Amino acid sequence: MNNNDLMQLVTLRMPYGKYKDRLIADLPGHYLNWFARDGFPKGELGRLLQLMQEIDHNGLKDLLQPLRGHNEARHD
Repeated sequence: MNNNDLMQLVTLRMPYGKYKDRLIADLPGHYLNWFARDGFPKGELGRLLQLMQEIDHNGLKDLLQPLRGHNEARHD
């Protein structure tokens, strides 16, 4: 994991499924846990979903909040 991985969580959107177009960082815990049980997709998306599931499971979602502000400021 690196800083770029964390930034991707607050900028990339889920490309398909029930939560299509929702930021990966905003996916509900039960959805992330479903992937953990049934298997994460292959590739970069799966790696990021797995990282987000670990962050959510360990109650660390607040760590992403400063990145959200940084990302919004970058687009202004």
